[in-house]
Amino acid sequence: MQGSSIFLLIVALVGSFSAFTFIYRFFLPKKEEYSPIQSVDDLEQKELSVFARLDPRRSVMDRIDLILARGLGLEKKLNETYVLLGSPDGTDPLKMLHKKEFFAVVAGALVYFLTYSPLAFVFLLLGFIIPDALNSRSIRFRQEDIIRNFPTFVDLAALMIESGQDYMTAFDRIVKISPKKTGLEREVEQVINEVQLGYSRRDALRRFALRTGLQEIRSFVGLIIQSDELGTSLVDLLRNFSADMRFRRLNKAEKLAAQASTKMLIPLFIFIFPTVFILMLAPMISDLLTGGMPF
Repeated sequence: MQGSSIFLLIVALVGSFSAFTFIYRFFLPKKEEYSPIQSVDDLEQKELSVFARLDPRRSVMDRIDLILARGLGLEKKLNETYVLLGSPDGTDPLKMLHKKEFFAVVAGALVYFLTYSPLAFVFLLLGFIIPDALNSRSIRFRQEDIIRNFPTFVDLAALMIESGQDYMTAFDRIVKISPKKTGLEREVEQVINEVQLGYSRRDALRRFALRTGLQEIRSFVGLIIQSDELGTSLVDLLRNFSADMRFRRLNKAEKLAAQASTKMLIPLFIFIFPTVFILMLAPMISDLLTGGMPF
């Protein structure tokens, strides 16, 4: 029994190495992709992604990372996920890829050594996907935190702009008077900092929309850019936008409330009705089993 287990382990290791070699040779990037930087534009392009620092000739780990990031098309997705997470400190897209690899190896190895079954390959893929589900959950919570106070922020901005302030000055004042920095205030503060560092207002606002990934923010940014280009009244645009956003949120709440009664049927039929039937029929069944009905 022990000899067969060792044999299966050797076969699994050899098969894994063969599969890795085949995938690596198939997805191996061309040499010209790693040519030296020739211009400032090349330098800026390489600084856009942390994966540009990887070199397949340096280590096996870099080769695996490049195969997964570029061969499987994960580079763009990981960069977008990192931005939507708010670019948290202590991590980057490459570390997020390493986390996926770690979950995949641990899940696959654990299932294999417990069962010696090909089912380990399924758990390997499942472990590779688990961090994506966790990141999606974090992104959803972050977006909910941003959009929660957004109508109030738009109303305050319209009020300050109506008093004669520039919209960027109004944003700065709202951030400073805010008693607690929520996700929205931190993002707006980053927009102000980027403008002070030399970004144009249009680019800073568009980066704001990309970092949040919310349609409401994209519409808000579009209104401001449109007002700058056409010279229209930004106050009226913001007031109408805020009213429309509140109206849509109210409709969404009414829709969810209407669906609540239908969704309650599932736990009602699964948990409540069986319990009621047991309480009602248990005495009758007990009497039948102990000698008949009392009447």
